[in-house]
Amino acid sequence: MRVLAAMSGGVDSAVAAARAVEAGHDVVGVHLALSRMPGTLRTGSRGCCTVEDSNDAWRACDKLGIPYYVWDFSERFKEDVVQDFIDEYAAGRTPNPCMRCNERIKFAALLEKALALGFDAVCTGHYAKVIDDGHGNKELHRAADWAKDQSYVLGVLTHEQLQHSMFPLAETPSKAEVRAEAERRGLSVAKKPDSHDICFIPDGDTAGWLAEKIDMATGDIVNEAGAKVGEHPGANAFTVGQRRGLKLGTPAADGKPRFVLEIRPKENKVVVGPEAMLAMDEIRGIKISWAGLPIAEAAADVSGEVQGPGSVRRSLDFDCMAQVRAHGDPVPARARVEWTADDDGTVREELLVTLIEPLRGVSPGQTVVLYQGTRVLGQATIDAARSLARPEL
Repeated sequence: MRVLAAMSGGVDSAVAAARAVEAGHDVVGVHLALSRMPGTLRTGSRGCCTVEDSNDAWRACDKLGIPYYVWDFSERFKEDVVQDFIDEYAAGRTPNPCMRCNERIKFAALLEKALALGFDAVCTGHYAKVIDDGHGNKELHRAADWAKDQSYVLGVLTHEQLQHSMFPLAETPSKAEVRAEAERRGLSVAKKPDSHDICFIPDGDTAGWLAEKIDMATGDIVNEAGAKVGEHPGANAFTVGQRRGLKLGTPAADGKPRFVLEIRPKENKVVVGPEAMLAMDEIRGIKISWAGLPIAEAAADVSGEVQGPGSVRRSLDFDCMAQVRAHGDPVPARARVEWTADDDGTVREELLVTLIEPLRGVSPGQTVVLYQGTRVLGQATIDAARSLARPEL
């Protein structure tokens, strides 16, 4: 096969490309230039899109004896990932930029261009597995090393995209083995540290970065009863579940820490309360996509057509595991798809996930990814979450 290897400049993508070459594929390496902002183009930045990374990717391709190119996707990245990040925080939501990057850049823009140029697949260093269901359809599954598993951030991949996705590290039992293999192959990135920061905020100061992009105004921090307990410099810089940096002037009656329960950008308020009130029992998600073909229950329409405004039709309920963070623990849940007609006749599709075990700190804007066993079923962007035990704030 003709394979386009996405080379981030890290050890994982270098070893993935090496394995694709060793498997006999015709491999071409490409590094994505995702940003022209000075903060991410300085040598030594801890992001994943630096000049240093580009040079490391070139050295890896040179060692493997494969062609190397740099493709400039900076404008699309700025619009589809960076601006989306800003817009979501401005609306009081908590986005996942890595999820958007995989969805709109690495497995949309990149794959689209690769297929147009005659490549059969895009190869990356993600820890995840693509399995054929026996009928020619691809399924996305967790990697062998659950500690490094990245199937969560790949939950946005569609059936068509999985047909052209290759993850050579799928069965690798540990990151240590990847580094050892890189050392044996003479790849200079064998000991290169992993990047953990948001690539376009290399100093890790998300609140400071947002303050330069979003109009911030001082407002009230209130408790669950609505009483003012402090002030904030801008509600948009907070996230649900946050404990540090609240600087509350009024201590809690029980003396215990308080956490951000809700952000209200229109009122410019941050609501705080005890940790127990972070537990959510129900999630509603929008922008649903299925990683491969949807399971029969999710595709089934069991209640007929939407008849008019306010009417609802549903899929069958199905058991699953729900995960809301890249390295969070999945919890058992029941889920179904609902189609609701709005007053203007528009049919709205939502994913309703009822959690058997409550999840803490679920925030609108995050992504809920559903699993059955190791298989990724699909994902949705969280639009709302609620606790069945606590009253509405």
